[in-house]
Amino acid sequence: MKARIAVLPGDGIGVEVLREARKVLEEIGREFHHEFETVEGDIGAAAITRHGEALPERTREICISAQAVLLGAVGLPTSDNPDSPPRPETGLLELRSLLGNYANLRPVTVKESLIDSSPLRPERIRGVDLLIVRELLGGIYFGLPRGIKNGAAYNTEVYSEEQVRRVARIAFTLAGKRRKKVVSVDKANVLETSILWRRVCEIVSLEFPDVGFESIYVDNCAMQLVSDPRKFDVILTNNLFGDILSDEAAVLEGSLGMLPSASIGGVVGLYEPVHGSAPDIAGRQIANPIGAILSVAMMLEHSFYLTTEAVSIQRAVVRTLEQGYRTADLKPDPSKKELGRPVSTSEMGALVCESLKMPDPV
Repeated sequence: MKARIAVLPGDGIGVEVLREARKVLEEIGREFHHEFETVEGDIGAAAITRHGEALPERTREICISAQAVLLGAVGLPTSDNPDSPPRPETGLLELRSLLGNYANLRPVTVKESLIDSSPLRPERIRGVDLLIVRELLGGIYFGLPRGIKNGAAYNTEVYSEEQVRRVARIAFTLAGKRRKKVVSVDKANVLETSILWRRVCEIVSLEFPDVGFESIYVDNCAMQLVSDPRKFDVILTNNLFGDILSDEAAVLEGSLGMLPSASIGGVVGLYEPVHGSAPDIAGRQIANPIGAILSVAMMLEHSFYLTTEAVSIQRAVVRTLEQGYRTADLKPDPSKKELGRPVSTSEMGALVCESLKMPDPV
């Protein structure tokens, strides 16, 4: 097949991890005889420096005309003053709105070879396989009014029934292909938006009688993610809670650098690692590219329906980790002491590419 993909390296380590993700994409194309055309655009602080805005018109055109968008990371601390717009992060919010992707999928699958990388006990995390479905276009990140004035700051949380309904249906549909259980996370004892959220999710659950359903408060969910994470299959929640909980869930795999994500539901799918731009380590070749590489796998599955190719990338990552290779953010494999040092960002990418050439088990 032929496909056109917009590539937005962004800021900080986004440039480094996306470079390795593109190598894996090229390798999978060779292995399976696909032609993936990539077109690069600017976003975030890099775009502000070059074009004076976080999401330039050319980048918008590139993304809308592509069949998928692959993103590195957005944001630099030098631009964090809200009184000095534009901010790099506005480019990401604008991109999500442009593409219309209202559902963000963040899988967390604990790999046996990384059991020792998590600070949690092995018996607590072994076998964890959960999916966080985060609403992406509503809530406090987009609500108006917002601002800082006269010594006070304010943000607005807004949700409509339709915004909740559409993301809930995606969560239930995905759960039906997994272990058939949805846990909706809210704060309905305090927030009116959560009261609406809970009510709509309960109604949607009736459309999926074969999928189990319960609602819990976000603080309870945060506790159970570290005390009993294996109980979860699909976690459905709003924009803010999903952002926080998915970062918390990274501790189960040992590093935020391991987690990929897919943003779907709109005109073009958006794929990116969960981690941020981490400017403090940018350019040092110590960032973990696996989240970006696994985002390529999610892109192949959700935008191009190339499940076999997606699974091949996932298996290549697992094989590489099983050999004991680690980036600096992961604990060394105690059974592979002969490796001696963490591999660099580019070395990890090359190792995954080499693993891709190995035949998958029949």
